[in-house]
This record gives sequence, C-alpha cells and structure tokens, in this order.
Amino acid sequence: MPDSGLSVEDTLALHDLVARYAHIVDDAEFDRLREIFTPDVEFDASAFGNEPIVGIAPVIESYAESRHPVAHHVTNVVISRDADGTVRVRSKVISLLGGGLCGSGTYDDVAVETADGWRIARRVIGLRREQDLAKPPPRPAS
Repeated sequence: MPDSGLSVEDTLALHDLVARYAHIVDDAEFDRLREIFTPDVEFDASAFGNEPIVGIAPVIESYAESRHPVAHHVTNVVISRDADGTVRVRSKVISLLGGGLCGSGTYDDVAVETADGWRIARRVIGLRREQDLAKPPPRPAS
C-alpha cells in the first residue's frame, strides 16, 4: 500500500473526520457540517442529479432541505497524497434506505489541514449501482 507520508495522528484524524460526517448527518445536526467541511467547500452530488455547490452555508441548506438515508456507514478509508502535496481521502459508504433497502457509494475527498484541524475542501459523491458497472457481478446459480 502506498505510504501517504502522513503521521499516524493525521491519518487517524482523517479517518475520524469521515466517520464523524456520518454521525452528524444521521443525527441531523447539519450546522455541525462546519466541523467537516471548509467554509469554501466544493461539494459535488451530481450523481443524484444535483448541481455542484460551493460554500458551507449552501451545503448546510441543501442538507436541511433534503431527504436522507436512515443511516450512513463509512468504510474502506484510503488516504493518499499527490506529488503536489494534495491529500486525498477515498471511502465507501453503505446507506440504509427506507423499506430495508441499502445503497452503496463513494466519497472522493480532498482534505486540508486548517487551524481547527483537518477539513474536507472538496467532496465528490459517487454511486455504486449494478446498472452503472461495465460488467455486472456474476449471479449465484439458482
């Protein structure tokens, strides 16, 4: 696995950052998204048909006005650093939807260290749906 060059403390802080996001959203404490994102965050949820948003206030407003899954479970966190120093955090999300259904997606984040700790400066949400795969997974024999 490539070494991000980050300290253990920074690595743990980034893992905590993406995990805390799920708790904040599931608890509908949307004003606390300021603890996750930078004031000028670039937020791209176009996978859901939304226009990209810039700025924490519009992101919080969009969360307050949207319907959300019952629960978010953030997993498989991978941290890397580009040659120019950009810190990237990629994670998977499993969402519990109404009616017992589940959804899966990805968070592709750019994180920056601020005076208040690590924050996400850019997030792109991707969906993982079978119909989007070039080759769907095999089905078990019936």
